[in-house]
Amino acid sequence: MAPGTAPARRPAGWAFPASLVATALIAGGAGAGIALFVTHSSTSVPKAVGLPGTATGTSGAGGMTGLDVGAIAARVDQATVDITAVGPQIGQDAGTGMVISRSGLVLTNNHVIEGSTQISAQINGSGPMFSASVLGTSPSADVALLQLYGSKHWIAVAIGTSRPPAVGDQVIAVGNALDLPGPETVTSGIISGIGRTVTIDDPLSGAQENLSGMLQTSAAISSGNSGGPLVNSRGQVIGMTTAAASSTEPGETAPDVGFAIPVSTALDIAHQVETGKPSASVDIGPAAATGLALTTVACADGFDGCLPLGFGESDEAPIGGLGIYQAPISTGAVVAGVDEGSPAAGSGLRVGDVITNFDGHVVTSPEQVTALVATLKVGDEVTVTWVGQNGTHQSGRFQLVQGPNL
Repeated sequence: MAPGTAPARRPAGWAFPASLVATALIAGGAGAGIALFVTHSSTSVPKAVGLPGTATGTSGAGGMTGLDVGAIAARVDQATVDITAVGPQIGQDAGTGMVISRSGLVLTNNHVIEGSTQISAQINGSGPMFSASVLGTSPSADVALLQLYGSKHWIAVAIGTSRPPAVGDQVIAVGNALDLPGPETVTSGIISGIGRTVTIDDPLSGAQENLSGMLQTSAAISSGNSGGPLVNSRGQVIGMTTAAASSTEPGETAPDVGFAIPVSTALDIAHQVETGKPSASVDIGPAAATGLALTTVACADGFDGCLPLGFGESDEAPIGGLGIYQAPISTGAVVAGVDEGSPAAGSGLRVGDVITNFDGHVVTSPEQVTALVATLKVGDEVTVTWVGQNGTHQSGRFQLVQGPNL
């Protein structure tokens, strides 16, 4: 996403106490802020294991000079994809992925595709768009495994396997920074820390996750880089870019602090997905979705810096001729969009309705609905109670749909 455009993803403004916080860009297309607390950890980085059909190699030694960034990027670019994820709750989001097998398996961050109903990918920001589906995810580890369609001969990245990364190793980050058109953005730096633990408060799922064993890098990371390869001096992937940090305190900055998930961690999850065996932390197949876009009452009413519900970005036309939206009640999850033809649309839910109960649980925020849906499966039927714009109380039932899907 280009600088100055509105976020298509996560709302900003959520933070830990100021004394503990760095604000990170979970580098999806939104460019939104994410609160995190970085600590030291003794977690070691295990060796990576190559998937069948994946090129492997040896990690380069730390402290090397004369890094040929252009030559390395040229090799990595052909196995790096720009990801576009679309869904009613996220709008359009952008991120990065890396092809890890010649059969078209792609690693990316879960937050890049979370909440989407359609995914497409483009090699190195040019050429045809390929469709993709989700094979499995680990929301707690922020890892997703996708399958690309449309070609029989995918080029895979090389994976560094000889030793764990070390502080001082030179690295290059490749990715779809700011969703800019054209080839991938390339930045270079060093591994500036290992074994970091990052605690993330995610407003989309309402959950707080700990990402441990993270690599810290000085390579510049921007929104849109999420899911992209962090490679060593030999052009072999050692990590998956996930977040960039900057201080929330005035006068304090951290422009050269970014974080990447070790590729070994991501590949372990990919292997589990390939076996088709779900666990408490790994989901197989696409996640369930409501087909609804939800927002808070304050946002829908135009507070918290949000555009009032019912006003378009250009024509400012109120929905249904009602004028500026005013929620009928003060708490709940406001319906900001409904997928046309979805089971939710058939239930009678309309834009402007406020959900107060979802599947037997009282609802005071959209994050609660997202968290509840995360515990359910595609095809599960749920009962929803809401208050219409005219103040009437209604209820209905509908099935959860597949999302992401083709």
